[in-house]
Amino acid sequence: MAILTVTDIEKRYGELKAVDGVSFAVEAGEIYGLLGPNGAGKTTTISVISGLLRANAGTVEVDGQPFWKDPVRAKGRMGVVPQEIALYEELTGRENLLFWGRLAGLGKGAARRRADELLEALSLDSRGGDLVKAYSGGMKRRINMGCALMHRPKLLLLDEPTVGIDPQARNNILDFVEQLAADGTAVLYTTHYLEEAERFCNRIGIIDHGQVLAEGTLAELQQLAGGKQLYTLEGELDGARERLPTEFHQRFRILQSSETQLTVASIEDRNPADCLRELLDLPVRFGNISLKNPTLNEVFLNLTGRDLRE
Repeated sequence: MAILTVTDIEKRYGELKAVDGVSFAVEAGEIYGLLGPNGAGKTTTISVISGLLRANAGTVEVDGQPFWKDPVRAKGRMGVVPQEIALYEELTGRENLLFWGRLAGLGKGAARRRADELLEALSLDSRGGDLVKAYSGGMKRRINMGCALMHRPKLLLLDEPTVGIDPQARNNILDFVEQLAADGTAVLYTTHYLEEAERFCNRIGIIDHGQVLAEGTLAELQQLAGGKQLYTLEGELDGARERLPTEFHQRFRILQSSETQLTVASIEDRNPADCLRELLDLPVRFGNISLKNPTLNEVFLNLTGRDLRE
């Protein structure tokens, strides 16, 4: 069942629509990736879902009930990990966990037991008594996530949780999130790191200018960028598009073009060897032709024309 259902939400600031008709759902045990460049509307969407902002239109349902019908109930079913670290640096890691656990309604004994569980799960049991100000960036990110999980939420909202940390710390967080989903937690994961979304998101929504432009599994999104294979043609290609015969445009679709590179996809599902022979027979000289699977970046470029990492 859907733990989170977002339907046609809008958030306006004067004439600016930061979020413009966004809809999606996240089921129990699913990691849903909300993918887009900086300023696309990801954080505003998270803020509306968590109740930090109230939408101008649309609805948010948490565990089957409209958020604003009972916001205390809704907030009790979700944990939020903001992009900016929200910790008390003069407290220890354990004290931060206990503080947020008690704030979420846990009794003293339950909070202590849950803090011990999370410190071990996050590989911080040996550092739980240290002040947070002595932690590395990756350790702060992990304790920050632990604070959101003290009350065992059904829904976890993660807003760019791996920004600015080293690869080892990032892998630790990603492994932990995967385990949470395997245990049944619904996870909404916003990021602009392509490899993270490709690695573990069950479904992905691509957002830009406050709108969800496409949604689906990685395989379904790859179909939007030319199916299973893309062909990249490299060489001196200034004016090459004008020299391509009519038959080419009937059999291939151009996704990206520059003076030195042309990326195309077959319009129909055909044998790659046949496609390569047709490309080599074109009246244009190429220095190199390569075949690859489309990435999320190509999907995004195909939809918006601007780079996902912008």
